[in-house]
Amino acid sequence: MQTSRRHFIKTAGAGLAGIGFLPVLQPIQQLWRSSPPEHFPRARPESQGVSSQGILGFVEAANASGISWHSFMLLRHGQVVAEGWWNPFSQEKVHSLYSLSKSFTSTAIGMLVKEGKLDINTPVISFFPKAVPEHPSENLQKMTVKHLLTMNTGHGADTLPPMQRSDQSWTAVFLAQPVSFVPGTHFLYNTGATYMLGAILHAITGQTLYAYLTPRLFEPLGISGYDWETSPEGLNVAGYGLRVKTEDIAKLGQLYLQQGQWNGQELLTKSWVKDATSYQTSSQEGTGDWAQGYGYQFWQCRHGAFRGDGAFGQYCIVMPDKDAVLVVTSQTDDMQKSLDLMWAHILPAIQESPLPDNPAQYAALQEALGRLSLPVVKGSKSVSTAARYDRKNWVPDQNEFGATAMQFNFSDSGCTWITKTATATTTLKFGWEKWVLNKDRQLYSFPEATLNHQPTLVAGTATWIDEHTLQLNLRFVETFHGDKIQCTFDGNKLSVSFLDSVTAAGANKKDSRKILTAAII
Repeated sequence: MQTSRRHFIKTAGAGLAGIGFLPVLQPIQQLWRSSPPEHFPRARPESQGVSSQGILGFVEAANASGISWHSFMLLRHGQVVAEGWWNPFSQEKVHSLYSLSKSFTSTAIGMLVKEGKLDINTPVISFFPKAVPEHPSENLQKMTVKHLLTMNTGHGADTLPPMQRSDQSWTAVFLAQPVSFVPGTHFLYNTGATYMLGAILHAITGQTLYAYLTPRLFEPLGISGYDWETSPEGLNVAGYGLRVKTEDIAKLGQLYLQQGQWNGQELLTKSWVKDATSYQTSSQEGTGDWAQGYGYQFWQCRHGAFRGDGAFGQYCIVMPDKDAVLVVTSQTDDMQKSLDLMWAHILPAIQESPLPDNPAQYAALQEALGRLSLPVVKGSKSVSTAARYDRKNWVPDQNEFGATAMQFNFSDSGCTWITKTATATTTLKFGWEKWVLNKDRQLYSFPEATLNHQPTLVAGTATWIDEHTLQLNLRFVETFHGDKIQCTFDGNKLSVSFLDSVTAAGANKKDSRKILTAAII
């Protein structure tokens, strides 16, 4: 059975969707707090044969779609013709890629092949003699590196969840999973297979993906500030967990558009780029973008394009026929809907030749891009009862988060929520009906079981729903999920309800976190 991508995202859970729960990250390089240096030159759309009016139509449709868009960047002929970030997301911030990380892992494998260190037709078990089961099945013995790349390992289920649940080596757990089908005959989206690509790279080079790619990809492309989650073995998780900036994603797309060439250097061979981004295997049934086939950790698209993508709407779309790259970061449980919107507006905007200058439409586009923002809940910025609860010390009842004390501070500009546990004190600031970005990365105090365990910058808004109910909205702008919380004050009692569950999104389920109750000392 070939699972639809949309169903996959809704039902797979943290592991299958490529949502990492491991807090271990590679050392963070320089994180740009002001605008990062731009690699690509900027140009007016019409000068590169792209209609400002068409791009404006995309922006307007995106805002009306109900999808949470975070950023987009459109390149034509190697120049940025349009870019935008929905506040509180911004140019200098990294963003979780989820399974778009797989395309970076595939790139590392291509570089190994270029260096003559790997033949992708080599059996997988040959790299791990100490981890192979005592009696490996015939199908496991037939599994090659190419089968990992094309998601044709022969497994009947994604191998990542049992790997994550185990206290053993992830490599050994992968090799212990039953291989139900002959490798090469059954497509199954399998994030565990991507992990094994990183493990093979480590077996060959002694390096993690992070270390291997730094001098070969990240530094040549001018990518900085990135980090990548690691497994208990100390290897990058490979199939998810990488965080880079929007323009960095565009650099990967442009590298592939340029057939592996970058500033006069050959980073990948043309033959690898062709094979990696071409149809290697059938994927899913139907006519949508997940039914067009799969390459080496790249999806085929309609309209002659190919893409890397990640759960909830992270895209690096390369359109060779248009000499264009489109990058999008977002949060949606209907990824086909967002692709349909892009095809409907961006494709017709791209023409063969330069277009006449259109100052009015260009000005309208720039104005729209300057106003991009995620919506905020509107209620009241102040209530007469707020003074009763300002700077009071709240003692929570026993709770799953380990919170031992809380305080709310109210001012004309916003609200500050301070939470103490046995090991840390966390301070979050919220603007009244506007986004306020907290200065430092932090671990969120109230995560769901498998979400938001990476340090991230946090933005927040606040509003009073009524005299006694404070609503707090948060965005974790480097891991991209958010939270919605209602704090109900009743005399000397407080209840905190969690209303925004990513795992429940689109599934008509309630948030798994229990109501937190507290009282004034």
